[in-house]
Amino acid sequence: MKKQVSVGIDIGGTNTAIGVVDKEGNIMAEGHTPTLTSVDVKEYLDVLAKTIKDTIAKAGDDLEVMGIGIGAPSSNYYTGEIVGAANLGWGDVVPFVKLLREYFDYPAIVLTNDANSAVVGELMYGGAKGMKDVIMITLGTGVGSGIIVNGELVLGHDGFAGELGHVVMDTNGRMCGCGRKGCLETYASATGIVRTVSELIADTRTPSELRNIAPENITSKMIYDYALKGDEIALEAFEVTGKYLGKAISDFVAFSSPEAIFLFGGLALAGDLIFKPTKKYMEENMCFLYSHKVKLLPSELDGAKIAVLGASAVVWKEIEKMAN
Repeated sequence: MKKQVSVGIDIGGTNTAIGVVDKEGNIMAEGHTPTLTSVDVKEYLDVLAKTIKDTIAKAGDDLEVMGIGIGAPSSNYYTGEIVGAANLGWGDVVPFVKLLREYFDYPAIVLTNDANSAVVGELMYGGAKGMKDVIMITLGTGVGSGIIVNGELVLGHDGFAGELGHVVMDTNGRMCGCGRKGCLETYASATGIVRTVSELIADTRTPSELRNIAPENITSKMIYDYALKGDEIALEAFEVTGKYLGKAISDFVAFSSPEAIFLFGGLALAGDLIFKPTKKYMEENMCFLYSHKVKLLPSELDGAKIAVLGASAVVWKEIEKMAN
């Protein structure tokens, strides 16, 4: 009997990663190609399709490919379209699944955003295995999220449910790329913590080595490194970030009562520096109904592989739906 596998694809602004993955989450072969954003999407798909076929060939002969899962920004699961992803440069609406089906006729070809992929990957292969109600929050350049309720991914009527990074924390707060003010991602992202440091430097007299660095050169990794050394402003920046994130999570819990919240991404790698204040403010602001019931956990998946693993996991979920 042939071994069943799925193909996971992570489309980033610069590179596209591909993995052939079995149902246990083992990556059997990997491939990479540049994300060709300066050409017509059809030219990119020609290159992508060839790379997919080459990667499948590397994985072995005795395989049954069940489908392809694609994680990409601004994706709509229902329509199979990438909508308004300016950094990809292929136009406002790209019928990605329809175009990819011109190259492959696998049972399932599924498109969703990276945070949705990540939470499904965590559910199938990671720390959420066996859970039915979880939320994944990705702390990168922005703040993304994927929500599982009763074992199912929450997508909403239009495919764009769960953009928790755009919950407003302060109506008079920082300007967000979405056009509104005070969104969570302006505070709890890698870029948000850099903005927090800049404000602390400007508004306080707290001593800090970060004052000796040009503001435009400060990075979230640098803030983490200085926090480990005990730098007061770096430590305060993590406290502020955790305060916003923890308060937001206490509100998120109210609508789905998840068993666990998983944090993933660059800021989540800061460990206790981000987890301790987040947990503190989460519990301080939590409704008594949910108090001390919700776990706050780091993702158990390899950060370098989670996007590909998550995209591949979405295929298995789609196959389950098709069987019912």
